[in-house]
Amino acid sequence: MASLKPTSILIFGATGHIGRYITDQILAAQPSFAHIAIFTSAGTVAGKPDHIAELQARGVKIITGDVTNELDIKSAYEGVDTVISAVGRNVIETQIELLRLAEESASVKWFFPSEYGTDIEYGPKSVDEKPHQLKLKVRRYIREHIKKLKYTYVVTGPYADMFFSLSPGALEAGGFDIKTKRAILIEDGEGKVGFTTMPDVGKAVVAALRHPEASFNKALKVQSFVVTPKQVLSEFEKQTDEQWTVSYSSLQALKVAEEKAWEEGNGNATSFTLRRIWAEGGTLYEKTDNEIIDLKDSDLETLEDAVQRALTTGWQGKIVRPQRL
Repeated sequence: MASLKPTSILIFGATGHIGRYITDQILAAQPSFAHIAIFTSAGTVAGKPDHIAELQARGVKIITGDVTNELDIKSAYEGVDTVISAVGRNVIETQIELLRLAEESASVKWFFPSEYGTDIEYGPKSVDEKPHQLKLKVRRYIREHIKKLKYTYVVTGPYADMFFSLSPGALEAGGFDIKTKRAILIEDGEGKVGFTTMPDVGKAVVAALRHPEASFNKALKVQSFVVTPKQVLSEFEKQTDEQWTVSYSSLQALKVAEEKAWEEGNGNATSFTLRRIWAEGGTLYEKTDNEIIDLKDSDLETLEDAVQRALTTGWQGKIVRPQRL
């Protein structure tokens, strides 16, 4: 990578919730990247034929293999200079082997571990947060073992798209139910939260790819906008032209529900913890890195944009064609 500009990109987790947005933005980028490939399983190819066919039609090379098979990974790395991981939270630890093999590769120079969420090193308490542990383990491995490989963490804060939800089994965590026009706000709903929309996560990755020297060996903190839950509610009411049913959950009730969920092995435990972190101000950065990678406000979505998409298409599995970076 003599010019420091990536030319051959390999993406892991490209068909997942955030991976598809990242992949879509990389494919839409102009000027385009010379070679783009995804590494996926045979099961994914069989289970998502339409999505795979769309990617192939857009020029993506599909590499099928087992992410835990060393030979498959080594083969996939041949000729690749940049690896972008968007693997899901449940398989974050598999990246340690991906990083080891990337460090040994003759061609791979740059690796983006799967972060794209709440800042796992926000403050002293972050090290003890249960949802952060596997990501922290990956960062420790990088600090202790990676010598040649460049890396970039893209830290986005919560996805606005996913914040616009309300789980029946986790009402204490708050949220928004678009179907019933119901909102549950934490405390008084005035606590600010820094958000990044899912399309904007992809834009941030592209912006980082365009600015290697500003991105190497850093945790880039990027955001679309900072608003309060009450502002979110106001925008929903404005766009639906309807007053929503609103109730409130205390931060203490959220903490109690969080502790109980972890004790019982409840699947909502992670959601409780993350929403508690957000409510406590754990997404309010002193300064974002939008500027150093030339991620302009005009390139990013607004609260109005995010609410409009939530009302018209929903976020799950939906790709909204991006502005080009």
